[in-house]
Amino acid sequence: MAIEAFLGIMRVEAVANQKVPAPIRAGNLSMHFDRCPYVMGIVNVTPDSFSDGGKFFDRKQAVDLALRLVEEGADILDVGGESTRPGSDPVSEEEEIRRVLPVIEAVVKYTTAPVSIDTTKSGVAKAALDAGAAMVNDVSALRFDDKMGAVVAAAGVPLVVMHMRGIPKSMQAGPIEYRDLMGELRVFLEEAVKRAVDAGVGQEQIIVDPGIGFGKMPEHNLTILNRIGELRALGRPVLVGPSRKAFIGKILGRDVNQRLHGTAAAVAAAVLGGAHILRVHDAGPMRDVVGVAQAIWSERLPEGSS
Repeated sequence: MAIEAFLGIMRVEAVANQKVPAPIRAGNLSMHFDRCPYVMGIVNVTPDSFSDGGKFFDRKQAVDLALRLVEEGADILDVGGESTRPGSDPVSEEEEIRRVLPVIEAVVKYTTAPVSIDTTKSGVAKAALDAGAAMVNDVSALRFDDKMGAVVAAAGVPLVVMHMRGIPKSMQAGPIEYRDLMGELRVFLEEAVKRAVDAGVGQEQIIVDPGIGFGKMPEHNLTILNRIGELRALGRPVLVGPSRKAFIGKILGRDVNQRLHGTAAAVAAAVLGGAHILRVHDAGPMRDVVGVAQAIWSERLPEGSS
């Protein structure tokens, strides 16, 4: 047997034998991680998103998108008012609140799906939580705002901490090298979990994200997806966001809006590797991908299937 195949089998067995994280509640949703992975739908309320070019910057269009994502099968909605694409500039706290707050206030009136606020700013997080958001997704892993942990802790909501090299403005600049990619990701995320716990966030409330596309070369993203199960050793649910990312375009030679099938392959790989939450733009198709991939991973049909 080739060593690569042997190591692959060992990784699969290691994932299967790891303890399942305890359930996490976000608003009305109780996430049980021994079941089918959850789908998080992306709602970018920005004029410069890499994926939609500001198509949903209009408040009504953003709300319509959010409700459509839920109808298509999204379990969680991730609303963000600041682009984190490579080379992006930060926006002020006031502007970010101006963008996201009306959308969150409207969305929580029409759906029970929990809203996650995608922000690195404690003031934005607090305003969003006060408006009805039930989760915080911080791509800086609490590194950009030392008040963020306290805000999350006070609200008692789930927190996503993500690995990122540097800041969005410069994360893809210069040589991007890792001596031990997966080892460095694990150490970074372990430190992020500790930072959150030290700020008062319950460890059982923390979700980790390896940060596909955030300070990584395409080959790094492939390694992460191939070895995503190794991050389950952290004992926390793993969120993966490969949707429409540049590495898919590199592989297929496709523009950002032509990466649906490539995203489907990446999502399937993440589920087969043991991911618990998939952050995506196209909830309907990816709901199907997640369902089939989970059935393959568990070797059983979902309950209630005929």
